[in-house]
Amino acid sequence: MTQKVLAGRADNPDLKDDVVRVKVDQVILAREPNRVLAEALEYGLKKCSIEAAVAYDTRCVTTDGEEPSLSAPERVSRAVLQNNILIARPGIGFPAAVHLERFGSPARLALTDEPRLASVGGVGMLTLVAAPSQLAEALTHGTIWLRPPRSVQVLLSGRIRPFVCVRDVALELIRRGLGDIIRKIDTEQHAPVVIEFAGPSARLLSVPDRAVLCALAPQLGASAALFVSDEKTEVYLRDQRRSKAHRSLLPDPGAPCDDVISVDLSAVDPLVMDESGEVRQVREVAGKPVFQVVLGGDSGASLRDLLAAAALLKSKRVPPRLDFLLAPPSRQALEVLANSGALVDLIATGARLIEPDHRLVTGELYPPPKAGGVSLRTFDPEPGAPSDRRFIVASAETIAYAVASGQLGDPRSFKRPVRVTVPRTLPTDDVLILRKGKGKAKDGLEGAKALPAKQPKSAGWSSSETLAVVDSMLPPEAPSVMVLHSLDAVRFAARHAASLGDNLRAVVAEHIPSGMVPLFAGLGVLALTTEKANLSKIAAERNLTLPAADQWQGQSPTKMAAGKIEVSLRWEALDAERKWTVAGTARMAPALKPKA
Repeated sequence: MTQKVLAGRADNPDLKDDVVRVKVDQVILAREPNRVLAEALEYGLKKCSIEAAVAYDTRCVTTDGEEPSLSAPERVSRAVLQNNILIARPGIGFPAAVHLERFGSPARLALTDEPRLASVGGVGMLTLVAAPSQLAEALTHGTIWLRPPRSVQVLLSGRIRPFVCVRDVALELIRRGLGDIIRKIDTEQHAPVVIEFAGPSARLLSVPDRAVLCALAPQLGASAALFVSDEKTEVYLRDQRRSKAHRSLLPDPGAPCDDVISVDLSAVDPLVMDESGEVRQVREVAGKPVFQVVLGGDSGASLRDLLAAAALLKSKRVPPRLDFLLAPPSRQALEVLANSGALVDLIATGARLIEPDHRLVTGELYPPPKAGGVSLRTFDPEPGAPSDRRFIVASAETIAYAVASGQLGDPRSFKRPVRVTVPRTLPTDDVLILRKGKGKAKDGLEGAKALPAKQPKSAGWSSSETLAVVDSMLPPEAPSVMVLHSLDAVRFAARHAASLGDNLRAVVAEHIPSGMVPLFAGLGVLALTTEKANLSKIAAERNLTLPAADQWQGQSPTKMAAGKIEVSLRWEALDAERKWTVAGTARMAPALKPKA
């Protein structure tokens, strides 16, 4: 399915070059939109010509003294409306959930700066993460250069049992070692990996449930995840009043893929992911006191899950020591909860309704308690150090049991399952989406501040440099090479590389997913790999000397000095990506020529 999406948009439909140029349908900005938009204006952006470009303003909670327009990376300048870029205002919901509802389109290609947007693959849209300069290039010219990905197919069979959610199926895939399979293919093929969901039971899952499974991709090291687009997708889009966006997307019979994993949904039990990142059965951790729960968020609970939790908690009361926070994933979900009476039931239980601020999922708002009890949440943790992961990931029905009892336990203890029917009539009023209007009064441009003239610039990489070695995930204070000991650490560095400026010059790890290498290259950062034993040796040294770009030995490991020792490092970038690294931007991409 991935090859189908890309082949119809590529200059070379065979997808056999190291990098290929493809047409982009959508651009989704949710992390640092102003940086990308300012860079696009520098490229000469006048009018965005792609199908849709949406910038999400994700800061809902403000404090005294904050500039109302551009004080934070999550804020969006209203001035970009004149470039045909839509702005989703604060309060509309989390970008992943909102984009699935209002803009997700099957068999299209979208680029984003937010890995959590992988969940939009539930509607059949391929969503890839790109560097700011690549996003700006897509906004300006409508195309991008990327590595053709490989695919892993997940075949779903059977039916989900009562008190088991799709969230439990996602955790089961982690426990089954899907991440190890993806890493093996990535290492052998030096290509990004996309998870494709198919099989007889894929047709039984609703689109929001499919999105929960697709949200797994970043955690497993995959570049994206993709579901079939079938009659269920068509019904979902019709309910969203966007039936014209539907296109069928199904794998061809006998289509090749790099690996296949089969999952029997009827064999999945309620699961949790503990603070260490290990997936365990709920009964193994039963009895732990719970002091905080967050129901909702952007990636782990569908509207059906919220309605089920409300039904299970009807007439219940939250324990005195437990803090019950409700974060509906979107404004649409909130309206459905309110109209169905489920919101009244949850509030009567003791839930506190909180705004869909991006800092909720990063832990900056409503952080887990530091001592005593545990925190349960439905959404995936942000990448970071193990010490930062202080909450347990669980399904909505497991959380409902924790609210009812005050402790972790198996939701099957409720004994009587609930029947949930998601309304077919959904509110689709886009009142919080700003579009360019015909008149000045409709534009929202009165008093709008333009984007800052100066944006962070990457220094690029040309000459030899001696860098300080940083063995932590704290922002470096001087030009440094960051030693990354886990996939979570690599994800953290990729996520924050754009905001670290010139201080992050190189990263070294045992494995860097191929989908992240172009992201580092587009920022002028060297993506280096080495044997696991060498990581601790490099971390023990104070500095590492790296040669100029033209002195590396192709794709083979190159020996270099790390303090008093010598280690072999491999630069993972391809030839085209090395040019981006030298320039510090992917802006030169249109000048590249595919191999003959």
